[in-house]
Amino acid sequence: MSASDVFCDTAETARYLGYAKSTSPDGIVSVLIHESCEQMHKLLAPQSVYDIFPLAHGADDLLSFAGTELHSVDLSRNLVNCTRVVLFAATIGPQVDSLIRRTQLGGKADAAVMQAAGAMFIESFVDSLNNQIKADEAAAGHKTHPRYSPGYGDVPLSVQRLFFSHLPCSRIGLTLMDTLIMAPEKSVTAFIGIE
Repeated sequence: MSASDVFCDTAETARYLGYAKSTSPDGIVSVLIHESCEQMHKLLAPQSVYDIFPLAHGADDLLSFAGTELHSVDLSRNLVNCTRVVLFAATIGPQVDSLIRRTQLGGKADAAVMQAAGAMFIESFVDSLNNQIKADEAAAGHKTHPRYSPGYGDVPLSVQRLFFSHLPCSRIGLTLMDTLIMAPEKSVTAFIGIE
């Protein structure tokens, strides 16, 4: 998937800035959103890696896949009836982080809009990837569950390490820092259940 497949959604960018769906940004903010999206879109380098593993469910919300065991009430609920699980990692590239850092020197409003644009673009890319996996599985007669990322519910950020041990994340330039934050920052890891 290339940058041309990742679309700018100005309404979603506004939502990341805190605007309600029924409220449109004023003229100045609207212009900032359009300019930020246009500037960032030129720098996007979307890449992803994923793999599919057999999944077993055990007692006490135990999930087993790829030689790994994980206890989670919330993830077990998300993956109920699933026999396989997708682990994926995706990023829109380091140039986006650089652009955001440069913008932070210019002012708070510009930086906030650029952060929102980055959040919109990585989510847009991950949604596209998710939709492709969903379509591939549907064609084979399978159903996918909503994606679920570390850091939500009772799944701690430390679970990020599983993605880096089971996927070739370095192939897409993705690293995990000691703080459990990924670099580039505009990156996502997630589970997708398949039943």
